[in-house]
Amino acid sequence: MLTTSIILLLVTIVFLLSSLYLEWFKPTVSFFIAILVFIFGGILTPAEALHGFANEQLAVIILLLIISDIFKKSSITVVLFNRLFKRTKKLKSFQLVMMSVVATFSSFFNNTPLVAMMMPYVNNWGIKNNIAPSKLLIPLSYAAILGGCVTLVGTSTNLIVNGMAVEAGFESLSIFDFTTVGLPMLIVGMIYLLVFGDRFLPNTHKNDNNTDGNKREFFVEAQIKSDSKLIGQTVDSSGFRALEGLYLVEVIRNEVSFSPIAPNFVLNENDTLLFAGETAALSQFKDGNLGLTLPKIVNRILGQESSTNEIIVSFNSFLIGKKVKDTNFRARYDAAIVAIHRNGERLKGEIGSVELRAGDVLLVLSGSSFLTRAKDNRAFYVLSHTEEPKEINISKVTAVFVGLVISVLLAAFTSVSLLLCLSCVLLLGILLKIMPLNEIRKGLDFDLIILIAFGLAFGKAMINSGASIYLADAFLLLNQYLTPSLFLMLIFLITNILAAYITNKAAVAILLPISLSIASELGLDPIPFILIVSFGAAANFITPIGYQTNLMVYGSGGYTFKDFMRIGWPLTFIYMVVSALILSALYL
Repeated sequence: MLTTSIILLLVTIVFLLSSLYLEWFKPTVSFFIAILVFIFGGILTPAEALHGFANEQLAVIILLLIISDIFKKSSITVVLFNRLFKRTKKLKSFQLVMMSVVATFSSFFNNTPLVAMMMPYVNNWGIKNNIAPSKLLIPLSYAAILGGCVTLVGTSTNLIVNGMAVEAGFESLSIFDFTTVGLPMLIVGMIYLLVFGDRFLPNTHKNDNNTDGNKREFFVEAQIKSDSKLIGQTVDSSGFRALEGLYLVEVIRNEVSFSPIAPNFVLNENDTLLFAGETAALSQFKDGNLGLTLPKIVNRILGQESSTNEIIVSFNSFLIGKKVKDTNFRARYDAAIVAIHRNGERLKGEIGSVELRAGDVLLVLSGSSFLTRAKDNRAFYVLSHTEEPKEINISKVTAVFVGLVISVLLAAFTSVSLLLCLSCVLLLGILLKIMPLNEIRKGLDFDLIILIAFGLAFGKAMINSGASIYLADAFLLLNQYLTPSLFLMLIFLITNILAAYITNKAAVAILLPISLSIASELGLDPIPFILIVSFGAAANFITPIGYQTNLMVYGSGGYTFKDFMRIGWPLTFIYMVVSALILSALYL
């Protein structure tokens, strides 16, 4: 029966999905609005809305984030890769070892900082060996995703699903309940990428000066100085055509934009010129021979010891939606944003007026303290820089890693709580002085923590309102046509599509209560219906916006949405079929 509470919840779901997809608000704000609606509508009590913050799985995620930060700051993966790939020059051998190592680490650590650590190394290896980074970065992201699905602690999505199931009154899943599907699919996924990667992945080598949407092309702003030899010259006679890796796309004069630029267009003093070009092209502005100057803030950094770095705006960055000139980037990070790449999209207007988006690759000219200031930030990831890995105490970091493995095994095969085990691992890191107390807070992603807690509350609202049973009954109209295996595939597919275009937190919050109600109505074991939601949300390959690691490699690899679709849909279909068949064979 369609009650007022169910109608209110369904309307709120439509709002939440619309808000997340159209980016009306940040995800945390969208969830917060939804939870407030549930409280005022009598679906949730204030205590139920806040109960998620006391959930044990959330505490486990927090500890894993902090422990993952230990490995991120230690650069141990860079040291490990330097040893593994000292003599590796072939693509297939590099991909195999890279995916194996990343997937193994991702089974136990948060995969977002893991991919952030690996991107500069993988990108630089490709450049050194004349292999397009686009052949490497999607396999890097997919390996992290596949590895994260192997254990309960491999991804926050698995822990969220488990936390919601416990909140609904079911027993907690064990760490290796995910392995029966996750491990076979890790092997299948790696074989798929090795066999079909060359065919489906683009080759984004920068071979020419044309805008093809594949190479990483930045938009650089410069201004004609008062003493410039360019004043009064036409574009055709200015010598711009001889620039290596740069071409003029727009001129701004007195806030009026001119584009495209005719060859006989006459240049004036103080004209702002926008060029499209590659990273290395920035050096052509430094000597001043062109009669052009970069923005004042950039020139101040050029007067110091400076370097050029590429960074990627993270999926939950405070920079999203802000204009470049409003970011206070120079004061925060001792760096200036001089160019922007947005996957082949032609940007208009001055650089300072461009609103930043998640996945934008920014070219920054940085001072000497940039890397120190950027180390603990969550606003962006550094893709390329000149800093050499710092010396680390491998024995101390190894001790923490061994402690983590022991914790996982103890939690899996004894009655010892995973939360207690991870707390001991964190204490070990503190005692060994590789995780100072004042650094712990910096290892936390507060947006993620809030999203998880609100997601748990959303799931509770689905149950309290009766919407989960109402929607499950709608699914069960297909009962005469679908076997339990096909029901699992359908749940996987809907969860996966929602996660791909909205967020996996929203997908889990909506689909898990429905999946559990379907299992109850059919009188079947709920475990496969819990696991299939988790795999559907976490095994997200078809869009760059569906999973944070995909978004991280999206801009840096010069990919398009079609690239993710082309290689991601077959892998998603395989994952859907294999996971449903294995779960049906084991539990149904």
